[in-house]
Amino acid sequence: MRDDDVECDESDPIPVGRLSVFFYGVGHMLNDITAACWFTYLLLFLTDIGLSHRDAAVVMLSGQIADGFATIFVGELIDRFGNFKIWHGAGSVLVAVSFSSVFGGCLPCKFFATHSSTVETISYSIFAAIFNVGWAATQVSHMSMVNCISLNSTSRVVMASCRNAFTMVANLSLYGVALVVFNVNHGKTHSEIENQYRWIAYISIFIGCCFVGIFHLGTKEPRLKRSAHGDSCGRISWAYWFRKALYYQVGLVYMLTRLVQNVSQAYLAFYVINDLRMNQSAKALVPAVIYICSFVVSVVMQEISWTGQRLKAYYSAGGLLWVFCGAGILLLPKSMNAFMYVMSLAIGIANALMVVTGVSMQSVLVGLDLNGCAFVYGSLSFLDKISCGIALFALQSFQSYSPKLDNSLSANYISVTRYGLGLVPAFCSLVGVAITHTMKLHAPYPKPLTESLLE
Repeated sequence: MRDDDVECDESDPIPVGRLSVFFYGVGHMLNDITAACWFTYLLLFLTDIGLSHRDAAVVMLSGQIADGFATIFVGELIDRFGNFKIWHGAGSVLVAVSFSSVFGGCLPCKFFATHSSTVETISYSIFAAIFNVGWAATQVSHMSMVNCISLNSTSRVVMASCRNAFTMVANLSLYGVALVVFNVNHGKTHSEIENQYRWIAYISIFIGCCFVGIFHLGTKEPRLKRSAHGDSCGRISWAYWFRKALYYQVGLVYMLTRLVQNVSQAYLAFYVINDLRMNQSAKALVPAVIYICSFVVSVVMQEISWTGQRLKAYYSAGGLLWVFCGAGILLLPKSMNAFMYVMSLAIGIANALMVVTGVSMQSVLVGLDLNGCAFVYGSLSFLDKISCGIALFALQSFQSYSPKLDNSLSANYISVTRYGLGLVPAFCSLVGVAITHTMKLHAPYPKPLTESLLE
């Protein structure tokens, strides 16, 4: 397939050219950089401006629920009507417009001249829901496109790996921006704190929109409604997927993988500041180390010829590595907080191994059934969003009853934050590894790529 041709060539599943992979890989940058800000700083931002832990959890949960249901409906509509790029573009516009309002302060509070926590919670929840609806439209359209760009199974994994690499770029961009903002603007008052996060949000949106433009200029609309013989075929019903055992196995593995990534990301900033007593800059530096490692591993994974057994082996390696990291997080004393940078290296490697292979298992599940691929990605993302929202809400609810960390607490005290970051991802990783070993991933993987995709 030529670099400038991304239409689905089902008769000759040769590897995708590196330019096509690059253009596809950058298409999720806006979603990734805003999601990094969402999971890393939303709870911290809301509690810093005065909302209770439970109210902050309500805002997070409202966004996750909206996201979950939107993925189902968007997936169904894409399977019916196609037009991946239209859905991607419309979702990106909605993300850019609404995300600035999530971190832009409480607009109804300014309009009605009130500082009611109830009004603040409702306002942030509404904008969070709108943001996540746009996020879902972009995510489902982008993820399901990969199956129609190429039938080459190795190329599908490569595109997932390239996308994950640019996810790391997005996260590093966010933390670089955050590090500069936190060092330049030392937020102490309510207004200064809002300004900090407002600048982070605005710059993140600008960076993400630039890459969305590159994606739309470089990627052509794939043809979905084609069968393996070139004839039109009807949309695959939901019941077809529900009869597959692999659908439930991949769904659980993907859900657990996203729980590992999102829960750890949401509590990392709290952990390094409250539990380890590190400097304020650590809430940008520690995540940056994680994502540099993930980026490097994602690039390396693009050069591997993939089989079903390798997907399972690499996922298992990442999951077991996270178990050891979780144990380290639970036991690490604040007197040895510098060791967190070492653990960040391992967390970054584990995240890349699990995310790339976990997402690629979805492509194996879809196989040649292109006319139902959007439903697969939408429905599995539904499990991811709802489970993540519930998990974070539960942890934040317990957090509201936890004693405030201070220097008078004993060294044996273990906070909800520490449990959330250490125990939950480790447990989910272990369960994910167990489920992976029950899968039967029988998919043809043609010859590997003959040239490097990222130079």
